Amino acid sequence: MSGHSKWSTIKRKKGAADAKRGAIFTRLAREIVISARAGGSDIDSNFRLRLAVDKARAENMPKENIERAIKRGAGEDKDSAAFEEITIEGYGPHGSALMVKCVTDNRNRTIPDMRHALTKAGGNMAEPGAVAWQFDHKSYFAFPTSELSFDKAFELGIEAGADDVVDSGDTVEIYAPVEMFKTIADALHAVKVHPQESGLRMIAKQEIELDVESTLKFMKMIETIEELDDVQEVFHNVKVSDEALAALEAA
Repeated sequence: MSGHSKWSTIKRKKGAADAKRGAIFTRLAREIVISARAGGSDIDSNFRLRLAVDKARAENMPKENIERAIKRGAGEDKDSAAFEEITIEGYGPHGSALMVKCVTDNRNRTIPDMRHALTKAGGNMAEPGAVAWQFDHKSYFAFPTSELSFDKAFELGIEAGADDVVDSGDTVEIYAPVEMFKTIADALHAVKVHPQESGLRMIAKQEIELDVESTLKFMKMIETIEELDDVQEVFHNVKVSDEALAALEAA
């Protein structure tokens, strides 16, 4: 299951252009809207909202943007568009499987956009449930070992109910059941660890490994999908090798 943090680090390094056009802020705002709608506007009692706001602050999203998104989600902004969450399942090239989390105000735009992106890359959309069984829903945290050593993180994670704690070099990754998300987040907060990534992820039960060239083409498809306006997150079952990571970073 390891390796997610390395790809995320590369994406962050390459994300300057994306940030300039406001795509990151748009995704963060939609996550805040959905979170506030689901659990209310109180950050202290709505843990999902607190997580979304923390992510927004980490990306230096303006305070007024955050507050406006919370109001939209809480129904205080009557002129705002109505967003909904949808998860699209699909197949990519070489037998790869994808789960794409979207937040949209128009599914009649989102679904054709996704179908086009997959078809262009040699894949196709799947019926609901056709792909989901290949993934487990997990809590996920990643943070640098400079904030907490692997040994201490392992002890903390296991005591807090984690399934696995992975040493990924200069990063520690924690995987846990969905229901243990808040417990582990609170435990990390108590020792002043600020995760670079945290959230609920779809983790592939079995990964497939492609050659470097095929992996690069596959990840280009993933980047294309991630650039769609309504896409929040993309999960897949392709294992990205160290060789492929090096090639991606050099690209």
